[in-house]
Amino acid sequence: MTRVPIAAGIAGTEVRRTARAVAGNRTKLLLMTVAGLFMLGPVTAVGLLFVPELGERAAAGVLAPDVAATVTEVATGGIALFWLFLVLMAVMRTVTAVANVDEPAFILLSTSVRNTVVGVVVAEIAFFAVWLAVPTVLVAAAFAYGAGTVLPVIVAPLLIGLVLSTAVPVGFTVGVWIRHLITVYEPIARYRTVLFAAFWLAYFGAIATGRLNAIMGTLFTALQASPLGWPGYLLLLGVPGIDPSPTGIAGAVIGSALVTGLAMAVGIPSARRHWFADPARTHDEELDDETSSDRLSGLLSGTVSRPVRTVTVTAIRRSKRAPIRLAYVGYPLFGALGFVQQIIELGTIPPFMAAMFSLYIVWAAGALFTLNPLGDLGPALPAVVTSSITGRQAIRGRLLAGALISLPFALVLPLVMGLVSPLSLERTAALVAGTLVGTILAPALASGIGSLFPRFGSVNVTNNREAVMPSKTAFLVYSLAILLPAVAAAVLYLEAPEAIAGLIATVSAWTPAPEVTVSARAIAVGAWTVLIGGLGAPYVSYRYAIERFDWYALE
Repeated sequence: MTRVPIAAGIAGTEVRRTARAVAGNRTKLLLMTVAGLFMLGPVTAVGLLFVPELGERAAAGVLAPDVAATVTEVATGGIALFWLFLVLMAVMRTVTAVANVDEPAFILLSTSVRNTVVGVVVAEIAFFAVWLAVPTVLVAAAFAYGAGTVLPVIVAPLLIGLVLSTAVPVGFTVGVWIRHLITVYEPIARYRTVLFAAFWLAYFGAIATGRLNAIMGTLFTALQASPLGWPGYLLLLGVPGIDPSPTGIAGAVIGSALVTGLAMAVGIPSARRHWFADPARTHDEELDDETSSDRLSGLLSGTVSRPVRTVTVTAIRRSKRAPIRLAYVGYPLFGALGFVQQIIELGTIPPFMAAMFSLYIVWAAGALFTLNPLGDLGPALPAVVTSSITGRQAIRGRLLAGALISLPFALVLPLVMGLVSPLSLERTAALVAGTLVGTILAPALASGIGSLFPRFGSVNVTNNREAVMPSKTAFLVYSLAILLPAVAAAVLYLEAPEAIAGLIATVSAWTPAPEVTVSARAIAVGAWTVLIGGLGAPYVSYRYAIERFDWYALE
């Protein structure tokens, strides 16, 4: 009998600690709110608008037999897909956070593994329920309002609880074994970064190519009559005019109990084996890093001074050992998924996409190593700034690191995209040249901005991984400093001031506000001003970064 209070205490503690962590981090709270509105907001809004009418039609007995059959298929197939989605999310959370319990030396010695697993799983069910409870109740209430019965408001939360009670334990068990393989089993642990990259590449590739939609459609049809769709019959209890299968409802309840029990029976020994296992030893990778770094140092020995070479090699080596530090550089690529799908559909790269990808390369060149030159030093900051190395050497070393990594991409990718796109050879050459020049100037521009707005503390990149990242202010200022000159250059290169002036006049004429007119000459002068300022900013920023490093005072 004492196991239930202990497991409940663990679950309550996990929920409170997570709630405090989220509430204490305003940025994380804002991002989670935006993500919740983006994922669940449209579905909830559509439901509130159209579901009451569906409820009225169902209550009036308007549903024809073929319509009732379609509703049944949608309910069972949709619930099956929803269950798979929840399992996938539970697996991902287990791999990244849940299976890595906090203070394991305390919790695993103070109580049994069974209590810990039950508490952790119950806490996860509570987390998922918090996300799903509000939209579920709102949509169910809207349908109940139209149908004139309170039954949907009762059935929908019960269905969510039933689905979560099976999906989360199954996801926990699978996730524990995946985490065990990538952290304990040495042949796989050695290449876990590559495996993660391959997984996300395949996932986003499936989204971009439309294969994910095809897979979901196939599963939706195939799982309608499977046991995974049986909980859908429980949902149909709240729909007037449809008689759900009693066998399906009984199978859903009994099957859920069996699946939950089996998942916990397997998950408890799986967690015990993982939590008490020694992590894999991957120290051989450090030797490989040192060997490759020695080769890079040898290549640079005849061209740059030893302090600059040391800073360059150290920056690249640290990033290779902990690539999570550079995760922020890939964030803009998430917005390119829609463009990739469009490229595949068109069979070519539109010119504006070639320019956007080239601009991203320029942006990434500065964001890699120079957007936080002081904060990236971490605990070594006092030793470095008080050593004999000068600011010029420290900043040049980081500039060189960014150039070495970015220049090959700046040469090859714009050339390939320009040749594949409808761009002429002259404009392709201009795109390549502009990308190369931008890749050289961007690190210098980022160095001063990062020195003006440094960040010294680490932030949570994932739920259990921390890294020192550039500040949000540095991100914003640097991105604008890259974007504005690029837009000005495009305006001048395409001779677009007259078209922009005409567009402003047209839009102004449509609005009730006083008419605004801007001459093409003023736009051209403004574009030249922004472009010249953007080209001169890297030198000013570079000089500021040097002075900031040389005169940095330890507090």
